[in-house]
Amino acid sequence: MVTVLLLAGAGYGQQAPLLWWSRQIALEAGCDVVAPNWVVDDAAGEAPVAFVEGEIATALGDRLPDLVVAKSFGCFALPWAVRNGVRGVWLTPVLTHDGVAAALAAAADGNVAIGGSDDPMWRPERVPGTAASLQTVAGADHSLHVTGDWRRAQRLQADVFETVAAAVQALGR
Repeated sequence: MVTVLLLAGAGYGQQAPLLWWSRQIALEAGCDVVAPNWVVDDAAGEAPVAFVEGEIATALGDRLPDLVVAKSFGCFALPWAVRNGVRGVWLTPVLTHDGVAAALAAAADGNVAIGGSDDPMWRPERVPGTAASLQTVAGADHSLHVTGDWRRAQRLQADVFETVAAAVQALGR
């Protein structure tokens, strides 16, 4: 069975729109979805890569997922994913963090990173030469939300879901 690993942000949980719909997309495609729940405390904030990798090990053991869909803090899984050849859809990765930026710069084709133009953590200039697809959502913040225009925000998030759906569909090929 195809496994999708769904990783939350620090304050953006599994019930929030980007992850909730990503889960639905994967489930409707017949995937097994593994979605660890965590609390980001001070220790996790001080060593986010180690924290996320530990949570992945707890959730999966020695199995590897076929795809990761991660939001913000969950994107601290990028170094692990690149090391293990696991592709992902990386929603608002923290590109101000050197480890995340370096991993995304080294990411293979088939990875997609999406950030908002109004998100100070979305710094695509920090990942020159990456083979990953980088998508900037004009006017969107760190939640990929456009303040003051809910209709536009909803349409833009629907585009993100199409990207997730394409990544999930590609697993069956």
